[in-house]
Amino acid sequence: MDICLEMLISYLFLFLAFTVDLREAQNGCDDQLRYRGAHGPAIRFPFRLSSQPEHYGYPGFILSCTDANQTVLELPDSVKLFVKEIDYISQVIQLYDPHNCLPLQLRGLDLYSSPEWPFQFEVNDFENYALVNCSPRAIVHSHLISCLSGPTYHVYAIDYYDDEIFYIADLPLSCTKMHNLLAIPSLIILDDRDYKVLQLKWSIPKCGDCEAKGKNCRLKNNSSKLQIECFPKDKGAFVIIAGVILGSFLLPLVIFALYRLYTYDKVEKEHQAKIEKFLEDYRNFKPTRYSYVDIKRITNQFTEKLGEGAYGTVFKGKLSNEIHVAVKILNISNENGEEFINEVETLGMIHHVNVVRLVGLCADGFRRALVYEFLPNDSLEKFISSTDTKECILNWDKLHDIALGIAKGIEYLHQGCGQRILHFDIKPHNVLLDQNFNPKISDFGLAKLCSKDQSAVSMTTARGTMGYIAPEVFSRNFGNVSSKSDVYSFGILLLEIVGGRKNVDVTVENTSQVYFPEWIYNILEQKEDMRIFIDDDGDAKIAKKLAIIGLWCIQWHPVDRPSMKDAVQMLEGEEDKLIMPPNPFASVGPVQIHANIPIKRLNHELEVILE
Repeated sequence: MDICLEMLISYLFLFLAFTVDLREAQNGCDDQLRYRGAHGPAIRFPFRLSSQPEHYGYPGFILSCTDANQTVLELPDSVKLFVKEIDYISQVIQLYDPHNCLPLQLRGLDLYSSPEWPFQFEVNDFENYALVNCSPRAIVHSHLISCLSGPTYHVYAIDYYDDEIFYIADLPLSCTKMHNLLAIPSLIILDDRDYKVLQLKWSIPKCGDCEAKGKNCRLKNNSSKLQIECFPKDKGAFVIIAGVILGSFLLPLVIFALYRLYTYDKVEKEHQAKIEKFLEDYRNFKPTRYSYVDIKRITNQFTEKLGEGAYGTVFKGKLSNEIHVAVKILNISNENGEEFINEVETLGMIHHVNVVRLVGLCADGFRRALVYEFLPNDSLEKFISSTDTKECILNWDKLHDIALGIAKGIEYLHQGCGQRILHFDIKPHNVLLDQNFNPKISDFGLAKLCSKDQSAVSMTTARGTMGYIAPEVFSRNFGNVSSKSDVYSFGILLLEIVGGRKNVDVTVENTSQVYFPEWIYNILEQKEDMRIFIDDDGDAKIAKKLAIIGLWCIQWHPVDRPSMKDAVQMLEGEEDKLIMPPNPFASVGPVQIHANIPIKRLNHELEVILE
């Protein structure tokens, strides 16, 4: 709604700018020009526009508009001048010629010969002039009219008493009389700079007194003698007009806001309909469906927070005194139904000891939540990333069992369900531990489903957590995205169990640290003892076993990695039978897998399966 706010502010500024002189120019030609910042006269009684009824103005005070919204006053003899300003107190109107040549416009004009004409010249200094056309070489001691002159002729204004008697009788023979200018202000002729403005005054009607008192002027009702009266300025009319204009400004904003609301509501209803259809299709699974009120009751108004991720926040809750659950409230801003559907669809077909169980769900309007079994020992990350080794209560046998349980859970996702499930976010944080520290894979928001005979999937964008994402997810130069992408993430997880630390990458800010998986590989390749991590000799063998399997799983090319079934067999087998994998950091090219390793390399090209 930020756009709506910006539009509202813009409209208010425009409205304020427009209404500064609204009371002064309600009927002016320049209403539209004033909106764009142009200047124009205020038009009110005694003036009126030719398009308005007669009683709006006084007889003779008629103005008209050009196509460009310029205000025009027509004088006798069809002389048309533009209105620059009207002083209603002094009762003076300023006119100008757009071509800046008033002598041309005033030729033949005689205001005093038209008694019905209400305007007179403001000054009392009048003269009669004749306009004469002379050659450029002629010497004429009079007033040159530059706006009428040209390169081959000059026009002068000559004083005279009547049509035959000139003050300057000895004009050159090359001069020819053109027009008369009768009784016009001398200033128009004498000062070239004042060609632009002609000031006319009026004495009737006498509305200046009303204007000086801050009132308006109008004709009296039922008066046959054109009598006038003063009356207070109509604030009500101003309010009405201002309201109409403001309403016209706000209308587009209201329409836009309603459209945004309609669009959002439509999209949200589509998401809800998609979810409802999905839940109807999976009704055989029969997960318990809760309302949002139930979710608040189960979580005791979201009192105890267990954690927070990119897609939602997890709270602890309980269905009864004996049954505790973990409730994930999905973020509204990031969630369009895909996360919700992925979780429900995936967990709806999974029944495995090493996969978290979905207890129920909530799809109450735009509020969505997932209810899982509660696992009291938090995630595996808590036990392998702690800097305080005293807090790690898991021995190496238990860590081996956890690794084997995770491998079996992933193998079940790849081979044990009716459809193949690719998790795409295997990491310690998404491995939860129950009261006996048995691992359960969780968080299927990024999972994808495909049939078992599909060997690869297409992806438009990378998905997963940095540090655990397989190379082919970023670049198809390494191979196609498939179940081997989960194998890579599992390999990084095993190496983290061995090192008890996070996967560290070599960056500009941290060049002193070596890439952690490569460091482990170098230790094994140089025949160094894994007791660099562990004191006990038996535990060192377990660590070495997990490290070798992890290094097999993180080979650059998917075809060089084992399947999860092979990884399970390797974990269940003896450490002495494992052979050191090729160095995954020496080259980006595919490598040959040793014949003694129970891994089958796929020599055929993987087929891309569309989503």
